[in-house]
Amino acid sequence: MLEIKNIKKSFGSTEVLKGVDLSVEKGDVVAILGPSGSGKTTLLRCINFLETADDGTMVLDGQNYHLNTTSKKEISALRKQTGFVFQNYNLFLNKTALQNVTEGLIIGRKMPKEEAIAIGKAALDKVGLSDRYDYYPRQLSGGQQQRVAIARAMATNPKIIFFDEPTSALDPELTGEVLAVMRQLAREGMTMLVVTHEMSFARTVSNKVVLMEDGVVVESGSSKDFFENPKEERTKTFLRNLSESLGLVD
Repeated sequence: MLEIKNIKKSFGSTEVLKGVDLSVEKGDVVAILGPSGSGKTTLLRCINFLETADDGTMVLDGQNYHLNTTSKKEISALRKQTGFVFQNYNLFLNKTALQNVTEGLIIGRKMPKEEAIAIGKAALDKVGLSDRYDYYPRQLSGGQQQRVAIARAMATNPKIIFFDEPTSALDPELTGEVLAVMRQLAREGMTMLVVTHEMSFARTVSNKVVLMEDGVVVESGSSKDFFENPKEERTKTFLRNLSESLGLVD
């Protein structure tokens, strides 16, 4: 469904992505792990053209893209097939939860308002916010705001949703409610590419895991193999350090 090859990206003299390859099949939930600064977020942003890659190609559902020469028309068409959930929600502060979900449908897709409202309400219902249609972001908790953002991504009926550390700004209780929504999406077969530090999600919800460091993929494979039988020494060190930080080993 999604295949990217040799994505490269530099900011000035700093190479952030050094030739990343990744494949995602329909229905996959792929967790991208790695230390801060490894290039995880930049990878997602390049795939969705929020940043322009220096080099690399992508195939999404049979359509080919060269990441540094793609036209605005092609980018617009691609974004209609994808959803993106940001770390810090990126909601319009002057619009209600429902308006945040319907804005892109009405303005971007020229959908009739009544149809957009019906879709928006259904999406908010699905993330447990049926009683918050008319609430503004300032009236919502961080977890509720992120669920509005997920509803906004879902409302476009995307083929894949990209999540950029969707729980990084939340405390543990609110993290749980957002992860519950993502687990439900996974059960329903939504294809997801998730940059995350949530190891429980990577282990129990994702079916594939990618470890990145220093702009390259260190290891990728099934979640079971990644956690139970890692091949690369760097992966073993990453998991050992993680266990120590969580107090799971002496």
